[in-house]
Parts: sequence; structure tokens; C-alpha cells
Amino acid sequence: MTLKIEKEFVGQKTVIRLSGRLQSEHVDELRTQLAGEPSGMALDLEAVTLVDVEVVRFLNACEQSGVELLHCCRYICEWMVRERNQKE
Repeated sequence: MTLKIEKEFVGQKTVIRLSGRLQSEHVDELRTQLAGEPSGMALDLEAVTLVDVEVVRFLNACEQSGVELLHCCRYICEWMVRERNQKE
């Protein structure tokens, strides 16, 4: 399964819903999607089934820049924490 990207506007926030395997090859496209929006941003990860380490690093950077991560599954959240702790 490839990655499906859907954009939805909810009030003043733009929500980008992601479905499928989110891999490093998709990061540039997501950066483009995020850069084009002046309002609040959120990534909905509910339907993401698989990520790689570059995506985990990207998600950490998104979160640090104020992008809200919605419905992030436990294994991704835990991996993000481990990755942040390794940088310290």
C-alpha cells in the first residue's frame, strides 16, 4: 500500500490525513504541503500503518515547529521519544 494524502480544513486549522505506509520518500511532499498553509496545521496519523526512522525524525521536527500530531499510534509515539532522547 502506498501513502494517501488528504487535506481538510477544519475551522482555522488545516488537517492533513495520512493513510498507509509513510516512508522517507514522502517527507519532501509533506514538507511542501505543510509549507503552503499559513494557519494552524495538524497531521492525522490514524490510518498510518508503517513508518521509518526518517519519518520519525520528521514527525519530531513537525511537533517542535507547532504542527499537531493527531491519532498517533503508540509505537510511533514511543519511537519518537526514543529518537528525541538519543539526540540529547
